[in-house]
Amino acid sequence: MGIIGLVVLIAFLASLSVLSRTCVPWFLKLMISLSSQTNELYQLASVAFCLLVAWCSDKLGLSLELGSFAAGVMISTTDLGQHTLEQVEPIRNFFAALFLASIGMLIHVHFLWNHIDILLASVILVIIIKTTVVTTVVKGFGYNNKTSVLAGMSLAQIGEFAFILLSRASNLHLVEGKLYLLLLGTTALSLVTTPLLFKLIPSIVHLGVLLRWFSPDSAVEMGFKGDNLRSESGKQRVTLLPISTLEESHDS
Repeated sequence: MGIIGLVVLIAFLASLSVLSRTCVPWFLKLMISLSSQTNELYQLASVAFCLLVAWCSDKLGLSLELGSFAAGVMISTTDLGQHTLEQVEPIRNFFAALFLASIGMLIHVHFLWNHIDILLASVILVIIIKTTVVTTVVKGFGYNNKTSVLAGMSLAQIGEFAFILLSRASNLHLVEGKLYLLLLGTTALSLVTTPLLFKLIPSIVHLGVLLRWFSPDSAVEMGFKGDNLRSESGKQRVTLLPISTLEESHDS
């Protein structure tokens, strides 16, 4: 990034910090007062604000993703953060669906099928390593074996933000060709395996009880907690991703 870029980044974040304490709360309250009978104006104003911050970030030589994320943080620091999140949820779901659809268009099915052995090995390796690392970290914080293993399995997949990182790396020509397609396929397949991992959780807990890794109460608890874990995780994994990434991914 360089010294100049670092200075620009610090100045940009400092300016946003000041605005989030002064202008942003006033702006959101004004939009609420103007949209007392309908929520469309407030929704459009919130999205326009996020796009404006993202555009400013891009013009300063920073990334659109950074600007979008910073705009969300600015809104969340106000008293209307939760209200704004509820209002833009339909738009968030639309952006998430559109983003994931564009990722699906980039996946080269024929290439992945020809390299299915490497793809499966990569996914298995990622799941094993992430499960082990997360389990070890959670265990280091003093949690029991069951909680540590469940946390490791729940976070075993590659996050959706990896698509953004791959898109940015492809645009900068850091990752190209077959490696880009392989990483894209590995990320997508690891996300697909997430529901399967959640279905394996009761069996893993039962096996842990038999091997005396977990307490006997764990198997009883999973009888009614397993379904809640799967349903809640599906709701929490919906993400708001910048629309600019769709265009960048398509161009790459």
